[in-house]
Amino acid sequence: MLILIRHGQSTANADGLLVGRLDVSLTDKGRDQAVALAGMLDGVVAVRSSSLQRARDTASLAMPGIVSDVDDAFIEQDFGMYDGVRDKDVPAEVWRAFRESHDEPFGGGESLADVDARVHARLDQWHEDSSSLLHDPHRHVAVVSHVSPIKSAVAWALGVGGHVAWRLRLDNASVTTISSRSGSPYLLSYNDVSIRRRDQSVDR
Repeated sequence: MLILIRHGQSTANADGLLVGRLDVSLTDKGRDQAVALAGMLDGVVAVRSSSLQRARDTASLAMPGIVSDVDDAFIEQDFGMYDGVRDKDVPAEVWRAFRESHDEPFGGGESLADVDARVHARLDQWHEDSSSLLHDPHRHVAVVSHVSPIKSAVAWALGVGGHVAWRLRLDNASVTTISSRSGSPYLLSYNDVSIRRRDQSVDR
C-alpha cells in the first residue's frame, strides 16, 4: 500500500504564505503533528520524501526508525515569482488563469499538468512493477510530500482529470492511502487526521 503524508505545519503555513520550493522549516506545532503520525503508520517499511526540509523533518519525526530516500517526483509545485507571497497578494487574474487552465504555469514556475506528469510517471512505474510495495497489503511505502503532488496522486488513483484538485482539501500532517486491486489503483482513504481529531488539534 502507498501511504501519502502531507508534511506538518510549516512556518510559511502559519504565516499564510503560498509556499512551493521555498525551503521553510516546521513550527513546533508541525513537529508535534509529525510525531503524532506514528500511530497511523503501522506496516511502513520504506519511506520516500521530497527534498524540502519540511517534508524530510516530518518523515524523520514520524518514522524515526526508517531512513527516507529523497524522491523529487513528489516535491511541491514550483510557484515561480509568487513563492513565499501571501495568497491574498497574488493578483486575482493570476488565480483565475491558474484555475481555468491545467497547463498554466503559475508565476512562471510549474503548471499542475507538470506536477501530474512527474507524479503519475512515478506511480505508473510502481503500479507496473508487480513486486512494488504498492501491491503489498501488509508492507507499505510512505511518501512524505505536499498538497499538489498528493492531490495529483489522488486524481491518478481515481482515473479522473487533474482539475479535481480544486475540489479537494488537504490538511497538514494528513494521511491518504492508495492501493491496487484487480490490476487497477484505488483510493482507500483521503485526508485522514483522525488521531489529531481526538486531540481536537485539526487545523481550521
